[in-house]
Amino acid sequence: MDRLASFTNDPFDKPPCRGCSSYLTEPYIKCAECAPSPFLLCLQCFTRGFEYKKHQSDHKYEIMTSDFPVLEPGWTAQEEMALLEAVMDCGFGNWQDVAYQMRTKTKEECESHYMKNFINNPLFSSTLLSLRKTKDSRFAEGAIPFKPTDDPPRPTFDSVLSRDMAGYMPARADFMEEFDNYAEWDLKDIDFVDDDSDILRALKLSVVDIYHSRLKERQRRKKIIRDHGLINLRKFQMLERCYPKEVQELYDVMRRFARVVGPIEHDKFIESHALEFELRREIRRLQEYRKAGIKSFCSAKVYERVKRMREDERRKRTMLCDVLQYIQDGRACQQWLSKQAAIDAGITPAVTTITVSATGRRSAPPLNLTGLPGTEKLNEREKELCQVVRLVPGAYLEYKQALLNECRRQGGLRLAQARALIKIDVNKTRKIYDFLIKEGYITKA
Repeated sequence: MDRLASFTNDPFDKPPCRGCSSYLTEPYIKCAECAPSPFLLCLQCFTRGFEYKKHQSDHKYEIMTSDFPVLEPGWTAQEEMALLEAVMDCGFGNWQDVAYQMRTKTKEECESHYMKNFINNPLFSSTLLSLRKTKDSRFAEGAIPFKPTDDPPRPTFDSVLSRDMAGYMPARADFMEEFDNYAEWDLKDIDFVDDDSDILRALKLSVVDIYHSRLKERQRRKKIIRDHGLINLRKFQMLERCYPKEVQELYDVMRRFARVVGPIEHDKFIESHALEFELRREIRRLQEYRKAGIKSFCSAKVYERVKRMREDERRKRTMLCDVLQYIQDGRACQQWLSKQAAIDAGITPAVTTITVSATGRRSAPPLNLTGLPGTEKLNEREKELCQVVRLVPGAYLEYKQALLNECRRQGGLRLAQARALIKIDVNKTRKIYDFLIKEGYITKA
């Protein structure tokens, strides 16, 4: 037999007895075998052995009652729920009315029990799930980035620190620009006078209520920002970078749902998914070992070493394929051989297939024109241009014909006109324009 709580004092909230149709009062009986709808009986019908349809008197049953202690002796589960409901109805601190609504406890008993078990009880104080190593413990501190005892920073207006803090002013615990920053404008012209009509007064009160709702939303957003530590942007970014790339993507997606849960619960959710990702990765690694016939970690180390060697060999074969691709084009092959000869001689190669731009980024290698339509219509210099600017021959011939036609029509062509005519990258347009000028296909205006 199980003792289960009904969590309500009102008998009209329970379904009636299936035997006598009377309202149930605790304790009462629930059949453990009749499902899915509960089959409930009062004690009188149960002692008479009431049977109905599929229900038999020898079925297993449960005694439904809330007359048992939960947090401490002397307080039943029914009284615990009644206390919580009374506090919600009467307000925290109004213990006289709370005791009057409960009727079974005095106001001193209600106050001491509530403060002991629901306010100062360490069992209800949740902490951050400690799934990380000691190096991550520094991120588990309070969500508010600046301690009240410290002198908070006072960044100047529009400084880098001020922008990083979203305009937050720690000394005032406020923002330079509030959410719905012009909400007060609707109230600046409202004036309550004695000769206002009822409709006008009700309208003004409605405007004030709307303003109050805006203030509540403003405070709600502030609380979310402070609780989740969004003010300290760098700390937030450092915490995000501690996770693998896959977990970082989940972290970014689930950030919008942080508003519906507390910061601790949200961190627990992310930490649990990070742990799940690590466990799944470890399981896949162990499954790979089992598939390869490995049964010991010593053999696994050898397997990993051989696997790395195999991957190195695969990369070398990929490089060889690239070399063979250059061999298919005579000019590209000659450039590659010249570069390797210059490297072996210890000098800087004059011909490079991969260059580094002034910004430090590596530019793309020359385009391989082998097999591309229109290549046979190009001369050697035009092929070199298409390789450098990575432009297919068909597109180059189309752009060339368009620029030639415009030059004949205008009697000359400027670079700005060429860029307006060819809608591609401006640097490629300049190279094509300079090439056509140099080769004498077009003239400057």
